[in-house]
Amino acid sequence: MKALVFGASGLIGSHLVNELLSSSAWEKVIVAGRSELPIKHKKLEQVEVDFSNLGAHGDLFAVDAVFSCLGTTKAKAGSKDAFRQVDFTYNYQIATLAAQANVRRYLLVSAYGADVNSAFFYSQVKGQLEEAISELPFGKITLMQPSLLLGERDEFRLVEQSFGSIANYIKPLWRNLRAPWWPVDAKAVAKAMAIAALLPQEERVMRWQYAHIMAANK
Repeated sequence: MKALVFGASGLIGSHLVNELLSSSAWEKVIVAGRSELPIKHKKLEQVEVDFSNLGAHGDLFAVDAVFSCLGTTKAKAGSKDAFRQVDFTYNYQIATLAAQANVRRYLLVSAYGADVNSAFFYSQVKGQLEEAISELPFGKITLMQPSLLLGERDEFRLVEQSFGSIANYIKPLWRNLRAPWWPVDAKAVAKAMAIAALLPQEERVMRWQYAHIMAANK
């Protein structure tokens, strides 16, 4: 099988690429992004894409599954409009091209609390994206909904860094709980996402939250 990954340079995406490359289920892993990752692998193909002209890259979507880990924050993007362009517009364009290419499995990193009616702009956009993608004609859609992400980041984020400093002390506690808002390691989300792509899925649209992610990592 062939996989296409967007957002591979991010916290979850970088781990996801490693999971896919190490799996015998995938014969080729195509990474599409603005720049190349500093890794080499016989199954890895890296393609530089222009997100403002994604339609020019339609040939990339001749794959079995598309994984999108593409996302940013309002602080990093610089404005609400810039955030929405990445988190909604680019993601929806990716999903649309995948649907047009008859890709059967689509997997997206969304977020816990995604809701079109949320009072929070971030959660509103995530909810709008989930709703829009769910209307596309995919055979199976998996929406990963982690809450606070833990892991090594290139940029400093106060909340994540502060929580990460005590994470190792409370991990034994939260591993036995099922609350969807518990923080989770980005590597665990990536592993769960890779596993989800290979599992049979009774419902056309599934949302994986904390309990699903941790179950996949046992």
